[in-house]
Amino acid sequence: MRYIKDISHAQLKISLFAWNSKYIVKIEAGPYEQTYKVAEFDVTGPDDVESLLTDSFIASVLTRFQQMDQDWTEAMNTYQ
Repeated sequence: MRYIKDISHAQLKISLFAWNSKYIVKIEAGPYEQTYKVAEFDVTGPDDVESLLTDSFIASVLTRFQQMDQDWTEAMNTYQ
């Protein structure tokens, strides 16, 4: 997997990679991560991938991270 760049965001660590004819967007928040893959032939380059990360998309990602945290907390509570 080839690292391309980090994409600046105040709350999230967003990294862009290329691998196996796909761009991979890795979004991290604390102990959680979400990964999205985009075929290289669906966009003209890395800048197009970055343009997909709209405010609306990022809001959904943040909501999903909150749900992931709730799910993990519940799982850990039932374990203990």
